[in-house]
Amino acid sequence: MSNEKNARFALAMAALSAFVAAAAFTPLASAQSTAMTEGYVKGRVIVSARPGVSDEKLAGILATNGGKGHRIGQTDLHVVELPNGASEVAVRNALARNPMVKFAELDMRFKLAATTNDPYLGSAWHLARIDAPTAWETASGQGVTIAILDTGVDAAHPDLAAQMVAGWNFHDNNADSSDVQGHGTAVAGAAAATFNNGIGVASVAGAAKIMPIRVTDANGYASASTIAQGISWAADRGARVANLSISGAPGNATIQTAANYLRSKGGLLVVAAGNTGSDAGLPQDRTMVVVSATGSADTLASWSSYGSYVTLSAPGDYIWTTTRGGGYGQWWGTSFASPVAAGVVALMMSARPELSPSQIESLLYASATDLGAAGRDIYYGHGRVNASAGVSAARGTVPADTQAPSVAITSPAAGSVLAGLVAVDVNAIDNVGVNRVELRVGGRTVATDTSAPYQFAWDSTATANGDATLEAYAFDAAGNARGSGAMTVKVANAVAADTTAPVVRLLRPTDGSTVSGTVTIEVAASDDRGTSGLRTTLFINGVQVAGTTGGTLSYKWNTRKAKSGSHTLQAVAVDAAGNRSSAYVVVRK
Repeated sequence: MSNEKNARFALAMAALSAFVAAAAFTPLASAQSTAMTEGYVKGRVIVSARPGVSDEKLAGILATNGGKGHRIGQTDLHVVELPNGASEVAVRNALARNPMVKFAELDMRFKLAATTNDPYLGSAWHLARIDAPTAWETASGQGVTIAILDTGVDAAHPDLAAQMVAGWNFHDNNADSSDVQGHGTAVAGAAAATFNNGIGVASVAGAAKIMPIRVTDANGYASASTIAQGISWAADRGARVANLSISGAPGNATIQTAANYLRSKGGLLVVAAGNTGSDAGLPQDRTMVVVSATGSADTLASWSSYGSYVTLSAPGDYIWTTTRGGGYGQWWGTSFASPVAAGVVALMMSARPELSPSQIESLLYASATDLGAAGRDIYYGHGRVNASAGVSAARGTVPADTQAPSVAITSPAAGSVLAGLVAVDVNAIDNVGVNRVELRVGGRTVATDTSAPYQFAWDSTATANGDATLEAYAFDAAGNARGSGAMTVKVANAVAADTTAPVVRLLRPTDGSTVSGTVTIEVAASDDRGTSGLRTTLFINGVQVAGTTGGTLSYKWNTRKAKSGSHTLQAVAVDAAGNRSSAYVVVRK
């Protein structure tokens, strides 16, 4: 590389390193408070309520902080738009303290994890290094769609056009998913440029489909909310792999939630580790595959980020791929290691479509070529991706998962006296992965959570005061399930004074009618607290002739013993609180 190129590269890396350092955060509200002003979208925060909190109750919580939210797809995420002048950090902190909110985050901005392209001829060394040609003998990505969450994709590129399916632009909220910067087209080509068409480049999964999802502005910056919208949109439309070549995603609770939603639909999110050339300090993240970059010597690229959050490595240096406008060029960055790994995931899924995301992920890591220190390390994760070994592992016999998850309610404690909206926390683990956790009250499911930590909101006002049983059930992808065992708590909601009188009616005979012989008198009564506490009494000409509990009364009146003329029938209903009401009819004999 020339000195001029070295200088440009160093400047680019310094700028990118500075950005990622600013954007490196944990999902905790306190950790995000130090973000630079440019690090998040103004006028917006993102909230995830505990399962069990109704949209109406959440709207009330948001309204107290001046916000109005809308849901991201079918996930539990809500984007909250704030009024002018509102402090995003103050609102985020207030919402994060609410016990009915699972998490609240600033809508962080992320930058592409790539350098500029260098258009000169070269060989696709990385395909041989991961042994892709051997993998292609049995798998090509057929039947798998890879969502490219990026700057858009040049759908007219001759090496991509045959692979394209409909996408969406979440930056402008329209169907124009064309590439505004060039990065997305290069990423798409690395993952799934067309096989065997006699032109251009080969990719890892050349028979896979490409779903273009634009999540960035023209400068290559994306927000957590647009990324989450893109992931959930792709999941709902059948994408089984989503590639996110953007720095800083691991540890962001909004993106984690969207990644878990993708998993629930059968897919995996693959993301770039970043290009800081240092330990980015991000937390381990079990919701996504995080990829560092290696060079042609099978060592970590000098500019690749690393750390305990890295789960896999893949070639990312001088990757020959497609460029916007129909051309080709070499690119470098973890932006290209990520789609190489995503392509291998697509190969494995096409080899065995019935495997769950957790099974694919486990086999992906187990089949990787171990580099560096033995076992998982901070530079290569579980190792450098191996396409041939991954496909072979996927095609091999995979033992059926017969082990049920373990699950326990950690809060509230058994015997607790509870009222109102109750926070319920559950711990659930599985040998492969927990698919969902259900909270049941009195044997009825009241809420479901699909991502750890498993946290619920139970509206105890819908349960009668007294003892109630809580139980959590955890399910894995194979359908194995286990309950925590029923736990008894006491519901003690305040009961408002009953000041509403019951309603009572004399159904037969009707007012003004003429009676003779034996007449059936029928009375019906109701009350807002139920009929179990009602006492209903019947009077004829002021004399009590019948009485009963509950809402119905029937009496046989022998009018032959009555004098001719008018007779007054009165029904009286009294509820448990002593509220009283009457009804009268006058009949003639």
